Amino acid sequence: METTSNLRVSVLDQSPVPVGRTPREALHHTIELARLADRLGFTRFWVSEHHNTNTLAGSAPEVLLARLGAETSRIRLGSGGVMLPHYSSLKVAENFRLLETLYPGRIDLGIGRAPGSDRITAHALNPHNTFSDEDFAEQLMDLRAYLRDEVVEDTIHAKVKAAPFTDTTPELWLLSSSGQSGLFAGHVGAAFSFAHFINPNSGPKLTQLYRDRFQPSPELAAPQANVAVFVVCADTAGRAQALADNLALQMLKLETGNYSPIDAVEKVDVSSLSADLLHRLAYHHQRIVSGTPDQVKEELTALAASYKVDEVVAVTITHDYDDRLRSYELLADAFQLSPTPGQNLPVFATAAV
Repeated sequence: METTSNLRVSVLDQSPVPVGRTPREALHHTIELARLADRLGFTRFWVSEHHNTNTLAGSAPEVLLARLGAETSRIRLGSGGVMLPHYSSLKVAENFRLLETLYPGRIDLGIGRAPGSDRITAHALNPHNTFSDEDFAEQLMDLRAYLRDEVVEDTIHAKVKAAPFTDTTPELWLLSSSGQSGLFAGHVGAAFSFAHFINPNSGPKLTQLYRDRFQPSPELAAPQANVAVFVVCADTAGRAQALADNLALQMLKLETGNYSPIDAVEKVDVSSLSADLLHRLAYHHQRIVSGTPDQVKEELTALAASYKVDEVVAVTITHDYDDRLRSYELLADAFQLSPTPGQNLPVFATAAV
């Protein structure tokens, strides 16, 4: 689990919908970005689940992943993540076993406990959701049994199996920004991803607690963890700072109840913010690694070392898609990722969107 010089780098894409753009454009940009990540040598490409929002277009990871699998050839694809309390364990298992059957050896099933929205929306998705740890633990055990084809006498698993039946299974990950899911991950022998981009405090300690509580499973003999963080990489330090300031301001807006999409960098104005809001803005900057390629590489390497992981997951949100695209290109170059040889990506026609 110790960090090596060959740090793996992955992508979590949330299909952001900036000011002046549409959800259709956002999803098509996610498809194009997955192609690029596949070609440049990133390890994974995860997509998120959010509901009842006009700022993020990804509401159904399993649907989007089916398209991304057809657009890529090598990169692992997964959910970052599916909010298990909204659904039945059987249906989630079937969705991801189907994806694994289509794209064997490439599918990650990332599971989360958070609503992915507000509590009212969560209730609409599943009126029986109690948000209790006990219910989640039961769902998780059921999910694991369905993925493993376990036969447990005197339970539903003696009669019901998750189709399609295949010889490989998706890789199970639990996602957390608080650490509780790390305990669940350790108990069932699953991999663990800590969301530093949501909570920049206590992550290394909570990730170590996952390792300490880890129990080997048939799928995973030793603990496996990564850390996800906002990343903004640009050709110049000034541009990177402007993009990071804009992202931090967007987080501040969301925190204060302003749910408008991210605006252009040129619209950023923090001069009227109070001292308290400037303090919160500084806090949100802790969730972001930004700078030129060399600066970002140094900071991400240090972050990975503090978590004692060998993989970081970059989450990049900018108003202009070109800035987002360029950030990942520079990141791949900084870490000298291995491009997929001979893979020519089709040109994406945004004009048709």
